[in-house]
Amino acid sequence: MSRRFRLWLVTVGAAGLAALFTAAALDLPAFGGDHHPYGDRAVHASLARHTANVIASINFDQRAFDTLGEMTILFAAVIGCGVLLRQTRDEHRAAPEPQEPARPVHRYALLVLPVALLTGLYVIAHGQLSPGGGFQGGVVAATSLHLLYLGADYRALERVRPVSLYETGDAVATSAYVVTGLAALIGGSAFLANTLPYGTFNTLSSGGTVPLLNAAVGMEVACAVVVLLARFLDQAVEIEEGNGT
Repeated sequence: MSRRFRLWLVTVGAAGLAALFTAAALDLPAFGGDHHPYGDRAVHASLARHTANVIASINFDQRAFDTLGEMTILFAAVIGCGVLLRQTRDEHRAAPEPQEPARPVHRYALLVLPVALLTGLYVIAHGQLSPGGGFQGGVVAATSLHLLYLGADYRALERVRPVSLYETGDAVATSAYVVTGLAALIGGSAFLANTLPYGTFNTLSSGGTVPLLNAAVGMEVACAVVVLLARFLDQAVEIEEGNGT
């Protein structure tokens, strides 16, 4: 494929995309207007199914299949990084030398770690009730563990981060999301349809399948982020080239 043909192809594609965006923007409601058909329907469906957080209702109920696609992208990214960053023949592992962090960093990191971890778990657990959810809480919970790397050393992080266990957790969480959707099919409904009792509004058990799917996403995101950071940290800290450089 010649350079001229590639430029022509990109130009045509960009022009088509710009035309679609322009057409969509011109059909949007007026700024500040009170006519929001999709928003009104989303809020109505969320309240009807006892989900206080409308965003969670959209992510894990009204468009749960799209969220499955987002999970799959992250799951594939973890697999891809694992393949690309695996140890090659001309590399070897060298145990990192322990380094003493500055005392203020040490104290602050160890003090904040449990708070950050509990915050992440809280955000996941209350995803159907308040802002946040599995995606945000999973990232907070995963990154909180790495405060050990800042406040102690790499060996301390490795003790609470058995990578194989988190890889298993990533796969189990993704499978749990799919199994929840298949259970709806077996029950005679649509894939990932909300089929459980909706429960009492504004409680942890409200929303039907929303808390289950939200928890699965939280576990998947937390495990995936831990594995991704582990692969990159391995390359930066442990993996060395064959000549020792």
